[in-house]
Amino acid sequence: MKAGYVALVGRPNAGKSTLLNHLVGQKVCITSRRPQTTRHRIHGIKTTEAGQAIFVDTPGIHSEQKRAMNRYLNKTASSALAGVDVIVWVVDQWRWQEENELILAQLRNANSPVILAVNKIDQCEDKSSLLPFLEDAAGRFDFAAIVPIAALKNTNLDRLEEIIMGLLPEGEFIYPEDQITDRSERFFAAEIIREKLIRSLGQEVPHALTVQIEQFKEENELTRIHAIIWVEREGQKAIVIGKNGEVLKKVGQRAREEMEKMFEGKIYLNLWVKVKKGWSDNETAMQSLGYNE
Repeated sequence: MKAGYVALVGRPNAGKSTLLNHLVGQKVCITSRRPQTTRHRIHGIKTTEAGQAIFVDTPGIHSEQKRAMNRYLNKTASSALAGVDVIVWVVDQWRWQEENELILAQLRNANSPVILAVNKIDQCEDKSSLLPFLEDAAGRFDFAAIVPIAALKNTNLDRLEEIIMGLLPEGEFIYPEDQITDRSERFFAAEIIREKLIRSLGQEVPHALTVQIEQFKEENELTRIHAIIWVEREGQKAIVIGKNGEVLKKVGQRAREEMEKMFEGKIYLNLWVKVKKGWSDNETAMQSLGYNE
């Protein structure tokens, strides 16, 4: 039997979380079109007759490190490379980018085989541009394999999974066979609320907000969840609440509906919006809000 850890790395918005969800066959990571949606390291566990792969979703690696949040995201992504058995580098562009060198420098220091997963090939109108990119990439690093995929459409994911399983070491299962993730329902409640906020708001606010669960209490067939949405300025608070509370009401309704499906029970969800000035550029404030991996 085989078992091991597989880190998914890449630039922001390359499709790592979507890939993990489709590999596992269940939603364990929130997704959106906005970069830096993933802020935490999340394990998605796939157990088959071939073995057990623990996929590690990571924030996107980027060169911007001016704020404490940016530094935290890069550190979280980089630390995930230590001790894993396989690395899957997810790229979604078909020409070599300068930012790829930042990731490649870290991969050269890793002691694990690296698979290059070229994602979103369904969006590549000129398929002839793929081959030169694949040849260029192969000449820059000794990849264990290069696999074109389309995570959202499950294209070639069977082949990717087969290669990953072949590279994992022999060993006993690390998690029970029926376990899908290492995260709690409390964690997913906060992430689901944040996802609905990101998808409902404009360009600026999503990067300045976070969600903290104050109460998660199960009462017979009802789960009571009280959550605080933290923003950095009063103006952002007004945007999150919306005119006559419409935005917050819509976010709450969508989050509650998804939680009821995920947790398989009735949810009472109460949301507050509060201001903590400059929290995303204050390491102490970030730690108090759960950014302490």
